[in-house]
Amino acid sequence: MKLLSDMASCNSHGQDSSYFLGWQEYEKNPYDEIQNPKGIIQMGLAENQLSFDLLESWLAQNPDAAGFKRNGESIFRELALFQDYHGLPDFKNALVQFMSEIRGNKVTFNPNKLVLTAGATSANETLMFCLANPGDAFLLPTPYYPGFDRDLKWRTGAEIVPIQCTSSNGFRITQSALEESYKLAKTRNLRVKGILVTNPSNPLGTTLTRNELELLVSFVAEKGIHLISDEIYSGTVFNSPKFVSVMEVLIENNYMYTEVWDRVHIVYSLSKDLGLPGFRIGAIYSNDAVIVSAATKMSSFGLISSQTQYLLSAMLTDKKFTKKYISENQKRLKKRHAMLVKGLESSGISCLESNAGLFCWVDMRHLLKTNTFEAEIELWKKIVYEVRLNISPGSSCHCTEPGWFRACFANMSEDTLNLAIQRIKSFVDSSDVIGINVDQSNQTNQNTSTSPKKKLFAKWGFRLSFNDRER
Repeated sequence: MKLLSDMASCNSHGQDSSYFLGWQEYEKNPYDEIQNPKGIIQMGLAENQLSFDLLESWLAQNPDAAGFKRNGESIFRELALFQDYHGLPDFKNALVQFMSEIRGNKVTFNPNKLVLTAGATSANETLMFCLANPGDAFLLPTPYYPGFDRDLKWRTGAEIVPIQCTSSNGFRITQSALEESYKLAKTRNLRVKGILVTNPSNPLGTTLTRNELELLVSFVAEKGIHLISDEIYSGTVFNSPKFVSVMEVLIENNYMYTEVWDRVHIVYSLSKDLGLPGFRIGAIYSNDAVIVSAATKMSSFGLISSQTQYLLSAMLTDKKFTKKYISENQKRLKKRHAMLVKGLESSGISCLESNAGLFCWVDMRHLLKTNTFEAEIELWKKIVYEVRLNISPGSSCHCTEPGWFRACFANMSEDTLNLAIQRIKSFVDSSDVIGINVDQSNQTNQNTSTSPKKKLFAKWGFRLSFNDRER
């Protein structure tokens, strides 16, 4: 008799993806400036550690919030007792105001339409449970965040059908790509329930254009499906063009009194914009009262602690602090992004031109031995084990073209980033075999001020593989 459920014994979590395997290798040999200077540097973690000093300064200046006090009196017992799953009203009000501030106050949000969740992972999965039955499909533009294979599919039984985007136009979403993806789902006898996009994009680090957003809204209106806009990186936009929320496009195009108004949903989080992934602050925003009601009930499986809500409601209502934080954090991201781009350029490696996020989409196609995903994984293993950098291969993000990698820059010190850049430079400089030629027509919208070095390593005598290493 089978003792475990199908869920427990299935292999659809995605943990065997190179994205997660790279993390495992890092954890076995993590870099430390003092204890392990030759270890693997973690560049596969999209974490914002650049502005902790601003948060810590606020905490030091606001001891009541950090000590769970109100007007000097302890409210520990109040926060320790049971709270229902609707969340603290003060926190929900503070969160929607912060969301508006990040969007330049061009749109406002109603706290009654907000559902609190334990991070964006929970928010996205909850929306899948609300919008799709097992076997239904959502369309996602490639490349996309590798964790979506887990978040959207594993427990819900939903399917992902790719919207194939390419470097020829900077991986932009087109009408033809949308139509082809929709038709592909139909040929697989899948019922398409919606589209999910990340704006700004993970892993590209680019914001969707107004034209792309209008195209998406028009497409879901025509097909009678949903649109989920994951906007967890909205506060990381450090360069023009400015961020445009899908909510702004809906209002500008007078969708408020149409059915589409109820079929567009936003996912938000404080993990990236405020650098607090450990606090597990996520949210769903929807104009559909049925979705809000159902998602609120489901949120009881992943609530945010009352203590966390109390602390952050005090922080986010401090408008002087939030204004300073948003501005300063974006300046620091811009500087750190420029460091990585410039450092890679010195090694003949270019990046997709980007204006947001905590990472660069790095073009290493010229370093591949052959224009195949097998060659990409071979190069990736070389970088992980010999260069000792954990970066995410494009294939883990379902990129259609081999040779692209996501490299994060905001989860380490400047000294560590400079060391990572030096390791890459040494690796490229020591290579002496000509790699494949890349069609220059495919390098639209990239930083190409430095000609790529068409070199590769002398030999690929690679004895290590994830299949024969302990996991």
